[in-house]
Amino acid sequence: CRSFRYRLNPTVRQQGALVRLLGLQCELYNAALEDRRGAWRWEHRSVSYVEQCRTLTSLRVARPEVLAGGVTVCRGTLKRLDRAFESFFRRCREGDRPGYPRFRPRSRWNSLQWEDRNGWRLDETTSRLHLVGIGAIKLRLHRPIRGTPKAITVRREGRRWWATIRCVDVPAEPLPPTGRQVGIDLGVTVLVATSDGHLLVNDRHTQRGADRLARAQRNFDTKQRGSHNRRRAGERVAAAHRAIRNRRSDALHKLSRRLVNDYDLIVHENLTIKNLVRRPKPKPDGAGGYRPNGAAAKTGLNRSIHDAGWGQFLAMITYKAASAGRAVIAVEPHNTSRTCANCGHVSAGNRRGAVFKCQACGHEAHADTNAAINILRAGRAQQQSIAA
Repeated sequence: CRSFRYRLNPTVRQQGALVRLLGLQCELYNAALEDRRGAWRWEHRSVSYVEQCRTLTSLRVARPEVLAGGVTVCRGTLKRLDRAFESFFRRCREGDRPGYPRFRPRSRWNSLQWEDRNGWRLDETTSRLHLVGIGAIKLRLHRPIRGTPKAITVRREGRRWWATIRCVDVPAEPLPPTGRQVGIDLGVTVLVATSDGHLLVNDRHTQRGADRLARAQRNFDTKQRGSHNRRRAGERVAAAHRAIRNRRSDALHKLSRRLVNDYDLIVHENLTIKNLVRRPKPKPDGAGGYRPNGAAAKTGLNRSIHDAGWGQFLAMITYKAASAGRAVIAVEPHNTSRTCANCGHVSAGNRRGAVFKCQACGHEAHADTNAAINILRAGRAQQQSIAA
């Protein structure tokens, strides 16, 4: 399954219709959530997605405006609530501390979902997206659709509208082999270090956009709650966050594409990012207080890890490599930064910051490059064991 994202250019009338449809679907989501909460509270009965879909027929008489955009978009809203409950119960089973699905205000409801082909149609000849109840919306079709369109999500981001079309049976685009293999080590100061010796410095997009974001947040804090000025100031804060996100995404897309184009095999560490950004546990001192646990320093490190976008980068490499016919292997990160790539000696004293100097053979290299070589070596061994 692949997704294709396009910019929409709705007219003023179409924008008003989309906004009204967003409000109605938000109301439907909250009503369905209240239905589930009430059924369990008073009857200890679970309500399924199918049961709630059956109740949509009664809305044709009671609330016909809700179904003015078609029943498919309403099913997409109910499916969204069903996925929220599935995720909640899954996290409960895994021992996490999940939050129960909450009611959503209209200001935070920004997407519409069609889970099948009913209710919408894409005309690639005229670059129009036809939506039931909305009309034909102009679409910037900057690249052709590949595969079979299956579902669509229309999202509002600030003043812009986007359509994400999910397609199945997307044909692969294999690239010619290059005969090259690489191991990559992810970091904070150096975003990606390759086994070839290339060091790609982290651009720190959050830090670059911090001034604009801080000005927007200070301006937002001076506005009266509930006023139109505060709403517009909030939009400027959201726009600053989107600018940071877009710069990060653009840089990671370009970097992942370059790696997939240049190498037949890409090996990376199997990182559990959720554990890496976990807050340190408090340390009671026995006298009613707490001892220092490095939480302040860990907060800065966690912010840098999130800003680097490791998970997003690895996901981009994975799906692009699958389409290009490249191999991607994830290896265990244990001792990859402590092992000498020359003699194999393992010691915590081998690494001092960004410098790696083996205490056994005296081999010196950049610490991230040495780790990338070990990662590539482990990936090759894992590939050979699978082949055998």
